Amino acid sequence: MALQNATIDPDKLNAFMGKMLSDVGAAMNASLLLIGDKLGLYKALAEAGPMTSQQLAEKTGTSERYIREWLAAQAASDYVVYDPGTGHFSMQPEQAAVFADEDSPVFLGAVGDLVAATLRDEPAISDAFRTGKGVGWDKRDKCLFCGTARFFRTAYRHHLVQEWLPALEGVMEKLEQGATVADIGCGHGVSTMIMARAFPNSRFYGFDYHPGSIDDARSAAEAAGMADRVTFEVSTAKTVPARGYDLVCFFDCLHDMGDPVGAMRHVRSTMAPEGTCMLVEPFANDRLEDNFNPVGRVYYAASTVICTPASLDQEVGLALGAQAGEARLRKVANEAGFTRFRRATETPFNLILEARP
Repeated sequence: MALQNATIDPDKLNAFMGKMLSDVGAAMNASLLLIGDKLGLYKALAEAGPMTSQQLAEKTGTSERYIREWLAAQAASDYVVYDPGTGHFSMQPEQAAVFADEDSPVFLGAVGDLVAATLRDEPAISDAFRTGKGVGWDKRDKCLFCGTARFFRTAYRHHLVQEWLPALEGVMEKLEQGATVADIGCGHGVSTMIMARAFPNSRFYGFDYHPGSIDDARSAAEAAGMADRVTFEVSTAKTVPARGYDLVCFFDCLHDMGDPVGAMRHVRSTMAPEGTCMLVEPFANDRLEDNFNPVGRVYYAASTVICTPASLDQEVGLALGAQAGEARLRKVANEAGFTRFRRATETPFNLILEARP
């Protein structure tokens, strides 16, 4: 074998082994992140710390022996702080913002659910690698749905009304006066209800082809007292009813669709003549090598096990992937009949693109 004759640089090997140990440590701790989020351990520690393992166990109604080991793993990961002088554990404000505060703009507590879902679905994904077939959203572990809703809620809550909608030409005025809005691929309706809460004069329709997600969205709208102006319907992007929408939104979902060109073409026919289509997509540069960074690493992994299988399960199966990039998305919009297309704004995690007829 060629590998047997290869000359190994010990410094490079040590550096690579260090990277791998760090990655394995992160992977092993993913389930512990889920446990900490699910049992409220991070929140309890952030609110009441510094604490001993016994105190945290008593506060959360859990077993001290398990909490002791969990805290040790968290401290070894630099997710919490340990004081050897007192034997107390605590969380710095930055750690609490990431793990304990769901309203924080950097909350990542939902990542555990997403990682767990991808691992549980591994047999189906491995089989898809062999066959080339897809794995539809409706065939995934239920943790994927709730994890996705909580994960994206962070960005939507802190950027959608404050930055993304104002970056679109003339949209804010329409929303304030009273617009008709379609949220395609709305999932649990987080984005739909954030907009509805901010613009009470407008009417909002959320569409998703996954019935379970629509059921959850309807329940959330009822609980929030917004069912009178927010409607959720089971529908694919290509069967959305025409209502002369002033704004149509695709939040982190166009790349998941089997026929994104067909989806945008149909949606264009449902819009008002001067309507706007907003695409919110994962941030990506157009060249593969320009996405070799921490954000691209996460998105390519998610694309491999979530986005690409979802698209390949559908009719055309174009499989844009989560790192499609602006140029590829512009081509989709142009093929769908949109004549005006621009990058309205961006964050380190998202591209916000505006398409108009």
